[in-house]
Amino acid sequence: MTKTFTALADQTRIGVDDLTSPLSASLFSDNQKSASSALDTDSQGFVGHERAKEALAFGLSMSTIGFNVFAMGEHGTGRQTLIKQMLTSLATEKKAPDEWCYTNNFEESHIPLTLSLKPGDGKQLLFSMNKFIDGLLSLFPDVFDNPGYQRQKSAIDREFNKKYDQAISIVEEAALKDNVVLYEENGELGFSPLVDGKPLSDKEFANLKETERTKFYQLLSVLENVLSEQLLELPLWKRLSFDQLRKLKNDTAEKAIKPYLTELEKSFSNNQDVLKYLETVKNHVVDVVLEILVSESDDAPTDKELRKLMVERFLPNLLVPRDESQGAPVIYEQNPSYQNLFGHVDFASFQGSSYTSYRLIRPGALHKANGGYLLLDADKVLSQPMVWSRLKLALKTQQITIENPYSDLSQPNGYSLQPEKIPLQVKVVLLGDAEIYYTLQDYDQEFTELFRVLADFDRHLDKTDSNLIAFGRLIRRRAKQYNYPEVSNEAVLELVRYALRRGEHKHKISANIVQVNDLLDEANYCWQQQGATGNLTAQHIALAQAAKKRRIGRISETWLSEIKERQVLINTEGECLAKVNGLTVLEIGDSVFGTPARITATVYAGSEGVTDIEGEVDLGKSIHSKGVLLLTGYLGHKYGQTFAVNISANIAIEQSYGHIDGDSASMAELCALISAITLLPIDQSLAITGSINQHGEVQSIGGVNEKIEGFFQLCQDKGLTGKQGVIIPQTNVINLMLNDEVIAAVSRGEFSIYAVETIDQALELLMKVDAGVISRTGRYPRKSIHGLALDKLQNFADLLNGAEE
Repeated sequence: MTKTFTALADQTRIGVDDLTSPLSASLFSDNQKSASSALDTDSQGFVGHERAKEALAFGLSMSTIGFNVFAMGEHGTGRQTLIKQMLTSLATEKKAPDEWCYTNNFEESHIPLTLSLKPGDGKQLLFSMNKFIDGLLSLFPDVFDNPGYQRQKSAIDREFNKKYDQAISIVEEAALKDNVVLYEENGELGFSPLVDGKPLSDKEFANLKETERTKFYQLLSVLENVLSEQLLELPLWKRLSFDQLRKLKNDTAEKAIKPYLTELEKSFSNNQDVLKYLETVKNHVVDVVLEILVSESDDAPTDKELRKLMVERFLPNLLVPRDESQGAPVIYEQNPSYQNLFGHVDFASFQGSSYTSYRLIRPGALHKANGGYLLLDADKVLSQPMVWSRLKLALKTQQITIENPYSDLSQPNGYSLQPEKIPLQVKVVLLGDAEIYYTLQDYDQEFTELFRVLADFDRHLDKTDSNLIAFGRLIRRRAKQYNYPEVSNEAVLELVRYALRRGEHKHKISANIVQVNDLLDEANYCWQQQGATGNLTAQHIALAQAAKKRRIGRISETWLSEIKERQVLINTEGECLAKVNGLTVLEIGDSVFGTPARITATVYAGSEGVTDIEGEVDLGKSIHSKGVLLLTGYLGHKYGQTFAVNISANIAIEQSYGHIDGDSASMAELCALISAITLLPIDQSLAITGSINQHGEVQSIGGVNEKIEGFFQLCQDKGLTGKQGVIIPQTNVINLMLNDEVIAAVSRGEFSIYAVETIDQALELLMKVDAGVISRTGRYPRKSIHGLALDKLQNFADLLNGAEE
C-alpha cells in the first residue's frame, strides 16, 4: 500500500461521529412534565408543515366559489390530523348552518318540497307535528258523535226526506184515484192494483182477465210518467244533500282542527317557511282526515296503521339535525360512493309491493357537511363511478341533487322521486398524493377551477430542537392516550433516531408519524411480554425493531445464506480483475434491505461501444440504461481528446434475474470497466455505490444506509478482517443514520466507510494505484490508472485503424 493510498484512505474515511446524527436524551427530559400536562387536554399536537398550514388557513377562510383545497402529501404525514384540527378550530367559530327537511307535496307527490329551519328547530317541528297527528287521531272520528253535528245532519236528512215524501204523496193520490197503490220494496218503487181495498199478489194479478190486465198496464204507464215527473229533481236533491253533509263534515273537522293549527303557527311564528308549510297543511288536512280517519268500511285499519298513514302525509323528513352550540359540521366520508355522498331515496315494501315517499329520502355526506367542511380521499372519489363528475357539478352549481344515477338503465315505468334541490355551501378538502394532483391538473380543467388551493405537506421536518421536543411530546401523547407506560428519555431518543433513519437524513425527520407510532406500539407489546413494571425503555424499542426485522427478514437472510454457500458469487477478500462489489437495495413489501451484487466487465478491440447486457435483454430499465450510456461519454471525454476511442465492452450485473433500475451502480460499472481496460485488479474487500456524470463527478444515491448495512452483514458473517469497507458518494454522508452494529465495528477499526467526490478517488481506493494527473503535454504518468487506460485504448485504436507512420 503506497503512502498516497494511505493518505487518500485517511482523507476519505468517515469518522464515527459522522455515521449518525448527534442526539442527546436530555433534550427530551425537560418536556416530560409539560407534555404530561398537555396530554390532559383534547387538542391534538402537530409538528411542522408550516407551508401547508399557511395554505390551509388561506383556503379554508376563502368563501369565494372555487377555493376548495387539495391536501397533497404521503399517507402517514399527518395531513388528516392537521386538517381536522384546523377545521374543528374554524368550525367552532362559525354559526351552525340551517337544517333542511323534505315535506309532502300534496299537489305533486313525486316532487317533495324542501323546508329550511334554524338549528334545533327541526326536532321541535317534528315533536309538534307528532303531537298534532296524535291530536287528530284522538279527535276523529269521535268528533262527529257530538249532538250539535248530529242535529245539523238530521236537519239535512229531514229536508231531503220532506221533498221526497211530498213527491211520493202526489203520485200516491193519483194512483189511488184509479184503485192503484204505490209501494216500495228493496229500495225500488212499484204499483199494484187494488181489489176490495187490498193490493193483488202476483198470482192474483195473473188470474185477472186479459182486458183488466191490459187496462192496468195502460194505467201503469201513465202513473210511471207521473212518478218520473215528480222525482225528476231527485238527483239534484241528493247532490244538494250530499254537498250540505260534506260541508258540514268539513266545517266540523276544520273547526276541531283549527286550535291545533293555531298552536303550531304560534310556535313557529318567527319562521316564514314553516308558516308557509303549515298553510299548505291547513289546506289539505281536512281532506286527508276525512279520507283516512273517517272511514266507513268494514275492514277498518288499526290505530297503528292509521298513525303510519298520517305520518306519511304530514310529518316532515328531517335530513340532518343541527346543534347550535356545536358550530359548523366537519365530515370525513371514508367511503364516498354515490349514495353516501349525494344521498338517495329508499324503497320499502308493503303487502308484497315496494313503494317510496318523501319520508324515505336519506341524506349523504354533502347534506351532513352543508354549511361546513367535507374531507374526501381523492383516490376513493376517482375510483367510484360517476362520483367525480357529479361532485364537480354540485360545487359549480352550489346545489345538492338527489337522483338515481342509473335511472336511464332502470325500468321506464318505475316510480321515482324528484326531490327539490337543496342549496349547497361547503368547503371540500381532497386528500391525495402528488401523482393524482398533477394528473388532474393536466387532464381536468374543472379541477383547476374548483380546487385552487394546494396544501403541500412535507415529507420531512427540519431537525430543530423545537421540532424534536414537539416530536417527543407526540410520542408521549400517544403513550398516554393508549395507557402505555411512561416512555423514558432514551426510548424517545431511539424513536426519534428511527424517524431520522426513515427520513434518510441527519438533519431531517420523516414526517410519517404512523411508522413511529407503529414501533411504539410494538415496543409496548414487548414491555407487556416481559411483564415489566417500570418505564418503557430503549431496550424495548430495540426488541421491537429486532422482532420486526426477524418477521420480514426471511428473504434477506436467504440471500446472504446463498452468498455464504457460494450459490451467489461475492468475495469479501482478495483481488479480482474487472470484478467489483456493487451495492443494491431490494424492496419487497415491507422488507427493505441492501445486498451486494457482483458487477463484471469485459473489453476487446472493436467499435461497438459499451453494451449494457441488462438493457439488451430488457431487464434494465431506462434510468439504469442511462447510467451505462454515461460511461461512453466519460471514456470519450477522458481519453478521446487526441484519437478516436474505439472499444467494445460488455457490462453485466451477475446473477441478476429481475428488473434493475436506477443509476447508483454506474460508478461501480465504470470501475469494473477501467479494471478490464488496465488489467489492474480490484480489492474485493471493498464494495462501492454511487452515480457519476460524464465528467467523473460522483453523485448521490438512495438507500445508502441499507446498502452499507447489507455489505457489513455479509462481511460480519464471513468474518471481519479490518480491511473491509464501503465506498459511497461524499454527498451521501449527510444521509448516514447507521445502526449500532456498524458504528461499533467502525469505532473498533474492523470496518471502514469511505466518502469520495470523484471517480479517481474511488479507483485509487479499489486498485491501490494512483489515478494520475494529466500533464501539460496531454499525457498521464505511465504506470498510473489513466496512463494504462490511455495506452490500452491507443492500442485498440491502432489495431482498428492501423498505426500511424
